Amino acid sequence: MLDEIIVKKAAQHNLKRIDVRLPRNRLIVITGPSGSGKSSLAFDTLFAEGQRRYIKCMSAYARQYMEMMEKPEVESIEGISPAISIDQKTISSNPRSTVGTVTEIYDLLRLLFARVGVPHCPSCGRQVSPQTAEQIVGRIAESAAQEKVKILAPVIKGRKGEYHKLFDRLLRKGFVQIRVDGRFRDLDGPIVLEKTKKHAAEVLIDEIRIAPHSERRLREAVDRALAIADGEVLLLRQNAQETYFSLKLLCPYCDIGIPELEPRNFSFNSPYGACPRCNGLGYRTVTDEWGEVELTDDICSECHGTRLKPESLSVKVGGKSIADVSAVPLNRLIDDISAFRHAATQEIVASKIQKEILTRLAVMTELGLAYLHLNRTTGSLSGGEAQRVRLAAQVGARLRGILYVLDEPTIGLHQRDNGRLLSLLRKIRDDGNSVLVVEHDEQTIRAADFILDLGPGAGEQGGFVVAEGPLSSILASPDSLTAKYLRGEARIALPAERRKAKGWLTILKAREHNLKDIDVRIPLACMTAVTGVSGSGKSTLVYDILFRSLQNLLYNAKIRVGEHQAIRGADKIDKVISVDQKPIGRTPRSNPSTYTGLFTDLRQLFARTQEAQVRGYGAGRFSFNVAGGRCEECQGAGVKRVEMHFLPDVFVTCDRCGGRRYNKETLAVRYKTKNIADFLAMTVDEAYEYLKAQPQLKRKLSTLKRVGLGYIRLGQPAPTLSGGEAQRIKLTKELSRRNTGGTLYLLDEPTTGLHFDDVRKLLELLAELVKLGNTVVIIEHNLEVIKVCDYIIDLGPEGGEEGGRIVAAGTPEAVASSEASFTGRYLKLALGERMNSQTHTEF
Repeated sequence: MLDEIIVKKAAQHNLKRIDVRLPRNRLIVITGPSGSGKSSLAFDTLFAEGQRRYIKCMSAYARQYMEMMEKPEVESIEGISPAISIDQKTISSNPRSTVGTVTEIYDLLRLLFARVGVPHCPSCGRQVSPQTAEQIVGRIAESAAQEKVKILAPVIKGRKGEYHKLFDRLLRKGFVQIRVDGRFRDLDGPIVLEKTKKHAAEVLIDEIRIAPHSERRLREAVDRALAIADGEVLLLRQNAQETYFSLKLLCPYCDIGIPELEPRNFSFNSPYGACPRCNGLGYRTVTDEWGEVELTDDICSECHGTRLKPESLSVKVGGKSIADVSAVPLNRLIDDISAFRHAATQEIVASKIQKEILTRLAVMTELGLAYLHLNRTTGSLSGGEAQRVRLAAQVGARLRGILYVLDEPTIGLHQRDNGRLLSLLRKIRDDGNSVLVVEHDEQTIRAADFILDLGPGAGEQGGFVVAEGPLSSILASPDSLTAKYLRGEARIALPAERRKAKGWLTILKAREHNLKDIDVRIPLACMTAVTGVSGSGKSTLVYDILFRSLQNLLYNAKIRVGEHQAIRGADKIDKVISVDQKPIGRTPRSNPSTYTGLFTDLRQLFARTQEAQVRGYGAGRFSFNVAGGRCEECQGAGVKRVEMHFLPDVFVTCDRCGGRRYNKETLAVRYKTKNIADFLAMTVDEAYEYLKAQPQLKRKLSTLKRVGLGYIRLGQPAPTLSGGEAQRIKLTKELSRRNTGGTLYLLDEPTTGLHFDDVRKLLELLAELVKLGNTVVIIEHNLEVIKVCDYIIDLGPEGGEEGGRIVAAGTPEAVASSEASFTGRYLKLALGERMNSQTHTEF
């Protein structure tokens, strides 16, 4: 195996046919300005090729079930390993996906409860024990006296397969009927089952009227069922009521039988464990007007949000159910599991499972996730949290010889926890893996074994290798913008003075989630940073309480607001805008120009051209989403999907429009020699030069340039944009609106995906908003942003139950002087001489 990953002539997206040699089994950081080609190299070239080659080794049958990535635009790659991508987009938003299922800790808990769990009666709570065949016969005779009942033997319980041999064997033994998936079928007739679906089947042993004279026949039927079904019997009564009996477990007081404990009995994704009312979702569901099932905010009245059947919840380990264990923060869960004690015969099995669980929990604690609990849905995690949860799962897998590709793993992580993350990345490296990180964080860049700096600019000005090698080589580079910031030659300057508040927005008695009845004051017409370690309550305060309250107040929304007493000073706010990192669209038809409204202005410009007016074309003619001007062969998509069955689907460029989306009549209309397709293919910087004479278009394009997005193309499909790019496009849309001077802007880590220099540009833009009288509140960990804010609200001191308090509040200088604040300790270093030379401004 080569000691290096050798890439020759990489030309994916804006990469300029670059040659790169990356050392294997090292921690490598790819850095550079936003849009310089970092993701194009790391994800679209190296990860794509590593995964593509691995999947290519599988059979055609296996490949049809896997999504195979396109071959990247590169001449050759040597020395590459199977690749795993851990980014911020790939975690599931399915309500069935939880922290426990993604990390596989919940699977280990299911195994623990199945092997050493102590079953209790779900009705009376008493511990249950096995029963004998005589007891089963007696209970059937007593409960179904004078009734005609069916005695069944469960032979298939939630297993996949066709079972032809089983049915033939039962027929040869003299059985006539079997109930398959709830329907009785004749064994001598054809029974066709889907091989890939799970099935349940019970063979009919006998149909008996329960009476004193039929007791012997009943005993024989029960004995035969127990023999066939490995100690289990199913009683089917005339009213369709089913009663389960087992030689193993039964409550003698309530006549409730409990099936043999298996891991699937504790899965909310299996009919054997899921609550039958909510189907394991934990919340009530409703059917909307389109016939689709929607999840409500109402907790299921039967399982009370635990998702499981009463029988599953009644199994205890250490006096706790699996739902109890899943509902505590991970740091407390470590203590609970460490305290579990078992009988000597069970200790051998339990100790191995518990050791694996504790190892994985320790990794999650190291990653700053101790405040999470296992039943937290992955859809509710931030991008940074989701990425670190997936990273914890990979560490638990203990793979070797893998290429891990990560996208800014420090997002959402406090500086205090960065060191732990870096230690974990080094551990993955030391286990024999290559770790490739796209990152802007200075601490991570300095900790890398090898750094690749791309640039020098963004978009068409990027895609070149500016510097490469260890940190010393990067620092010596005269051309690297990254090196200038690392050497301290370029920096984000502190403001000459802090702005004074023009009023206060006050949240009283905030107590949602882990907030501890706190009163929070936010200065108006200022820039405020809400800081604190992960899980300290920042998002709960800013979004669940403040944002939702103002939405209800200003727009008559009817959304649930986090618990608090009141908000004062809201009369000075006339508009509230949340700018988050969620995608601007989920289909390739959505792009930056359609989202910002720029495409509407562009289509109207084309409709005003002389050629368009002569032909009678309106603005609708220039849309690729409606019939008329678009290419009907591909319906305006530019590509056509070709199904390949046992191979991945192939997207081929439309042969009629050549990928330009429009028909030739529409493309004949030009503005400054360019047609509508030409403009969609341009970068923001290129389009600005053509369109700066148009006031509306100039304003929107210049704002995109100012937030550091001059490199993106107007028609770039929305799904290809990063979270940080999507957030800045949303910010551009809001900045293009008419300013009222009374707007509250809420931003969640806006520096995601931004280089040091792009952070500087963003802060200049936010400063302009504040100058116009608006209020900006930012949830942020980046010290370069925190140090230029006028006011800081630092929550903590820890995450989860140990958080939710105000540790410090005031100017950056005041917070940096606080001994109790973790943020303050790092901020003191960022403020530097300012701490010694300037008196602390009081608000």
